[in-house]
Amino acid sequence: MIFSFRQIFFILSSATICLLLNGKQVGQEHDVQLLERVQRFFLMGDKSVQIVALGSVLMGMSCGLIGSYVVTRRLSLFGDTLSHAVLPGIAVGFIWSGEKNSFSLLIGAAIAGLLGIVCLSLLNRFTKIKEDSSLGIVLSAFYALGICMLTRIQKTGHSHQAGLDSFMFGQASALAQSDLIVIIASLLLVGLFITCNFKELLASGFDPQFSKSIGIPTDILQFGLWTLISLCVISSLQMVGVILVSAMLVIPAATASLIATRMGNYLTIACLLGAGSGLGGTFLSFLGENFPTGPLIVLVSSTFFTIVLFLRPQRGLLIKWLHSRSQSARIARENTLKAAFHIIEGKAFKDPQISLQEMMSKRRMSSADVEIENDNLTRAGLATRVPSPNSPTDQLPNQTSLTLTPQGWEYACKIVRNHRLWELYLTNEAAYAPDHVHEDAEKIEHVIGEETVRKLERLLQNPQKDPHGKLIPSLHDIQQGLLSD
Repeated sequence: MIFSFRQIFFILSSATICLLLNGKQVGQEHDVQLLERVQRFFLMGDKSVQIVALGSVLMGMSCGLIGSYVVTRRLSLFGDTLSHAVLPGIAVGFIWSGEKNSFSLLIGAAIAGLLGIVCLSLLNRFTKIKEDSSLGIVLSAFYALGICMLTRIQKTGHSHQAGLDSFMFGQASALAQSDLIVIIASLLLVGLFITCNFKELLASGFDPQFSKSIGIPTDILQFGLWTLISLCVISSLQMVGVILVSAMLVIPAATASLIATRMGNYLTIACLLGAGSGLGGTFLSFLGENFPTGPLIVLVSSTFFTIVLFLRPQRGLLIKWLHSRSQSARIARENTLKAAFHIIEGKAFKDPQISLQEMMSKRRMSSADVEIENDNLTRAGLATRVPSPNSPTDQLPNQTSLTLTPQGWEYACKIVRNHRLWELYLTNEAAYAPDHVHEDAEKIEHVIGEETVRKLERLLQNPQKDPHGKLIPSLHDIQQGLLSD
């Protein structure tokens, strides 16, 4: 059968429209399902959602609180070591009970965690091995033992070993009320310990020697922190697993350290960030259906850290970069204005027009770069373009001259005044040689404030000329927009 061009076009058009309509319908159905899942999550109608959301929030709070001391005391590797050290305890708990019983697994993990702490204490006390090496030895040895034991259990074909590997990466959907009780107990113990020993922990964390001298039991506090870190790790295993639990001890606290300046605020922010990470990760996991909750919680926490790192007020990386760019542009603009002043000064202030060649010679820059700086001055309202003398009316942009506006002239006078006042101050008060003051003045002219300028003028008794005999623009000269000898 032979189809005409019109028939083929009609068939293709119809098929395309059907696909678009079908795709739109599928997209609308997907959007409706997504909105329904969002509504289901925030209404908290499902019992399982309630347990997982509450567990993740409480886990994030406890990790944020105890993690604040992990970060401030530089125990990040210790937390990682403990999280890996509990793995053989999980295997022993399973062998002991013969099934995946939460209570027996947690008891085994607690024993393994305490055994890891004891091994670290013995290595630090009775050997010359440094603490970071001890942590690495215990981490690798316990973790390797746990992997071997779990592999052996899986090869035996035990009927109840299914899901045992979930402790490696976490399985929040399997969180039970008994696990929730353990998380609540962990949070209460952490909160109680910090509340009762807040001042002692603060003093021993920042100055251990002074704390010992005034009778604070630093060793007992340190062991108590280790025990609580171990408890926090164990209670978080079902949520985020052995491998990622150390991230929840470190990331919320590290994020809080970028914001807080006091320990009380530090603990509060870390606690809130941990809770927000837990809730956010659970929400994304619920929307994605098949996405794991534990890794998503860590990713949300890492996202918070990235946002704070780049956008925190004054000290954020992006804020600093933008400020640096703004400052560089301001300095370039001020240098161009200063060069314009020098050019006009060289003509005894009789000709206010500055040609492109004069600016290129003064700034020692290419014509393209000078044009860019001139355009910046024009856009800022500090200069205007005027036809060069004796040039044709249909001239090109680079044949125009630059003339400073009243605002631009005032700005240029201020920069020159700052420069020459500082040169005079260095020669008169600091005994600098006149030929050695220019570089320092080049730097200080851009940062010196108006109040400092006033003090310099009073100290130098309102001078009129710099060490090189050049005129220093006075406040009256700047206000009048005129200079005269």
